[in-house]
Amino acid sequence: MAILVDENTKILVQGITGSFGGRHAQLSLDYGTQLVAGVTPGKGGQLFADQVPIFDTVSEAVEATGATVSAIFVPPPFAGDAILEAVDAGVDLVVAITEGIPVMDMMRVRAAMEGKKTRLIGPNCPGIVTPGLGKDSHGGCRIGIAPGYIHKRGKVGVVSRSGTLTYEAVWQLTNLGLGQSTCVGIGGDPINGTTHLDVLKMFNDDPETEAIIMIGEIGGSNEEKAAAWAKENCKKPMAAFIAGATAPPGRRMGHAGAIVSGGKGTAAAKIEALRDAGIEVAKNPSDMGQALVRAMG
Repeated sequence: MAILVDENTKILVQGITGSFGGRHAQLSLDYGTQLVAGVTPGKGGQLFADQVPIFDTVSEAVEATGATVSAIFVPPPFAGDAILEAVDAGVDLVVAITEGIPVMDMMRVRAAMEGKKTRLIGPNCPGIVTPGLGKDSHGGCRIGIAPGYIHKRGKVGVVSRSGTLTYEAVWQLTNLGLGQSTCVGIGGDPINGTTHLDVLKMFNDDPETEAIIMIGEIGGSNEEKAAAWAKENCKKPMAAFIAGATAPPGRRMGHAGAIVSGGKGTAAAKIEALRDAGIEVAKNPSDMGQALVRAMG
């Protein structure tokens, strides 16, 4: 089952001929992902890695290959339009890896996506991985920049605002023998497409996912909203970690969304909400895997 993507999902990459997009497109191919198309205007008709056809537009790529997911590796000034091009082409999911997309562009994207079927993950996110069932869990679906080799197929869902902490949690789980159903990095920008709560609901409905790790950070209130929902609706064991507990008051830390304002969005408030929901809170980043072990009893 897993959520959002699996080994049968057909992926296209916008910006596949750039150095960053090309490098990670190759890593996805090596992982066994069904990468069926690339899109770079003006380079249609070429091949990536001697096997993946490149198209001038997303609509051409979708029509020719049946791709249902687009990964965005387009430079920030053009990434908003790239997302909207994928939405107009009717893909089910857009995973925007690009960091630094102007806030006004993302406001325009969010407004234009209202009522459309396409789900957006990101921007400024590490992407999504559903590990495969083959040797070393290869043969699943890797979209974005996460290191594929740390993943292992299993029954733990991971959702996180932080890319690095996603990798740390996954590596701890794998070393504990706890594989993952799907790992979703939602990104740290203030205007993004998918929240902790959105992913938590999907994990709660997924029969393959039997436990959940949720990783948040200071700023905003999405973690509190997810905790409140979990308290009333989620019966699966959950662990969580909130980054930024030692951040000096009033200072912006890391992600654009990690801004504490009006006394809201502090680590203490988030941790209190999580504990009130019966969620096991990790003491520090190295405790995330063990926190889930404790939650699972």
